[in-house]
Amino acid sequence: MYKLLAIDLDGTLLNSYGTISNKNKQAIKKAKEKGIEVVIASGRHITSVKSFAKEINAEDYSICGNGAILYDMKNDKILYNRFIEKDKILEIIQMCEQNSIYYNVYTETEILTRKIAYSALFYKMENEKKDSKYQTNIRVVADLYNYVKEDNKNKYIKVTIYDDNLSIFKHIIQKLREIKDIDVLDVGHMSRKIIKINNEDVEIKYYYTEITKLDVNKWNAIKELIKILNIDSNQVATIGDNVNDKEMLENAGMGIVMENSADYVKKYGKNVCRDNNSDGVSDAIEKYVL
Repeated sequence: MYKLLAIDLDGTLLNSYGTISNKNKQAIKKAKEKGIEVVIASGRHITSVKSFAKEINAEDYSICGNGAILYDMKNDKILYNRFIEKDKILEIIQMCEQNSIYYNVYTETEILTRKIAYSALFYKMENEKKDSKYQTNIRVVADLYNYVKEDNKNKYIKVTIYDDNLSIFKHIIQKLREIKDIDVLDVGHMSRKIIKINNEDVEIKYYYTEITKLDVNKWNAIKELIKILNIDSNQVATIGDNVNDKEMLENAGMGIVMENSADYVKKYGKNVCRDNNSDGVSDAIEKYVL
C-alpha cells in the first residue's frame, strides 16, 4: 500500500493549457480517501505551487524548486532547503548577459526576469485565470545583475535558461558546466506549451535548462518528508515527465512516467501512463497506485 504520492505539475498534472482535468482531480480525491498523502513536487516556486495544491485539496506539504524546498503549507514553514548562493547566481547572470541568453531567476516566492518570454509568458497568461493571491509572481527588472547583487532579502532556488536555437543553447550549457558547485539539468528535448491569444491556440516552444545548487533534486526532498511521515521509500509512488523527475522516478517504490515524456525519460520509471492531455495522472493512480 502506498502512503505518499508525489506528482509533478507541468507536463504531468497540468495539460498543455496549464489546467487540471476533472478526472485527475477525482482520482487524487480517491487516493486521499485511501489515506495516501498527496504532494505536488514541482520546479515552480512556493506561491505558484500553492494554487494548484489548493485546487486538488493537497495542502499539507509541497516540494518546490525541483527539491530546493520542502514546504509545510499549513504552518507556512520551510522544513528543508538547498538554496543556491548569491555569488553563483551572479556568475550565471553574468555568463548569460555576456552571451545574450534569455534567463529567469527564481526566488522562493517570485520569478525575476528582464522581459516576459518563454515560460514567463506562459505563467503570465496562466495568472489571468487565477485569484491574485495564487498567481505566479513575476517581477520584471531591467538590471538583474545589480538587483541581485544589492538584494539582501530573497533566497534563490534556481536559474532557468532558454533559447530557440539548439546549437546556441548547447554552447551556453557547455559554458555553464564550467561553474563549480551547481547542477545543470540535462534536458535533451524541446518544451512545448499552449496559450490562448484572442481565442486562438498559440504554441510556445523552446529549449531550456534549470540550474540549482549541487545535489538538489525532488527525491532528496521526498526523503526528508518520508522521515516526517515515518514511512519507507517503497511506500512512495511518484508521477513525472521530465529530467527533473529522474531521481524520484528511479528511487520510489513506484515511479510512473507520462506518455508525453521523451523516450530517454521513460526509462527512469517502472510504468508509463497516458499523456498529460489524456488524464494521465488519473490513469496512473487508478492502474498503479490504488
